[in-house]
Amino acid sequence: MKTLIGLITTNNVRKEGFYHKKGGKGLIKVVEGDLLHQEVEVIVNAWNRNFIPYWMLLPHGVSRAIKQKAGTKPFKEVQKHGFLGLGEAILTSAGKLSYKGIIHVAGIGVFWNSSEKAIRLSVQNAMKIVNEQGFTSVAFPLIGCGAGKFEEDRAIAIMKEELNKISFQAEVVLVKYSNQ
Repeated sequence: MKTLIGLITTNNVRKEGFYHKKGGKGLIKVVEGDLLHQEVEVIVNAWNRNFIPYWMLLPHGVSRAIKQKAGTKPFKEVQKHGFLGLGEAILTSAGKLSYKGIIHVAGIGVFWNSSEKAIRLSVQNAMKIVNEQGFTSVAFPLIGCGAGKFEEDRAIAIMKEELNKISFQAEVVLVKYSNQ
């Protein structure tokens, strides 16, 4: 895993590969690697808006990797919730994975595209769950960058910007996928 270097904003201080939020106790880190190899309590799955039953979908990218390792249980739980609004987040079990849960966010729209709004809402709503549940660490994929075709560097910038607006105490890992 390789840590990417750079400051989130001028109000942040780099500390041991992490970005410490001034005025808040949360830590933010951007890494290259695999979401499923992160040592965190909960992971985020960039999902769709749930308008097609899970059994009719052929998951791509992060969702496919999660389904292969976790099994179908978390996806059946998502399906029971029904239609998701853009950026909405729900918490499910982690299935066969060792995490405490999976936060599924509706990061792509009905036409399989993503937007700045979808990314911002997904981060806000996922972090609301992290705070409400008292999770101490969470790993996000780059929301909207797989099937949603959003540009990676822009997604990272938007996610960092949104995290800087939120009060949280957890360690947040943004994972830029790399199979190395």
